[in-house]
Amino acid sequence: MDANGHAKGYWYGKDPGQKALAVDVLNALRDYRVSEQAMRRRTRSAMGMGEKDLLALRYLFEAEAAGKVMKPKDLGDRLGITSASMTTLIDRLVDSGHIRREPHPTDRRALILRPTPGSDQEVRHTLGGMHRRILDVASALSPEEARVVMDFLQNMREAVDTIDDDPTGEQPKDAEPNPS
Repeated sequence: MDANGHAKGYWYGKDPGQKALAVDVLNALRDYRVSEQAMRRRTRSAMGMGEKDLLALRYLFEAEAAGKVMKPKDLGDRLGITSASMTTLIDRLVDSGHIRREPHPTDRRALILRPTPGSDQEVRHTLGGMHRRILDVASALSPEEARVVMDFLQNMREAVDTIDDDPTGEQPKDAEPNPS
């Protein structure tokens, strides 16, 4: 066990040639993910929303900031949900006062979705302190450190995005399957 209670090699095999520091980095990344997931649960609970609800708001805030409009179908495509699920989500967010339906500015037959000013303020109030703290941590990095972290995270993202491309589907020798 290491200082954080991680079993050395549990996920990544017990190969003595394995770089111990690499496993420590992956364990630190896993610990961060656990903390981030807990923060998201607390945020959803505080706002009385589900994961898709918060993600929908985020996409609507982004579209509005970019001066773009978002139709229900566009939002459903971004969220990866069916038309019926999208209708339920929209109804829930309209009923809670977080979004509103409006006529499309150029297509009389279509509707667009917009976040309400109150929802933007609620999200900023709920997440503001956390966003300041994580920005402070990222701002403390030197330009070189920031580039290393960004490269690492991009490479990790590519590794995760292509994990299913392994035709053998094999785990490292002596490793347990990774459920996350």
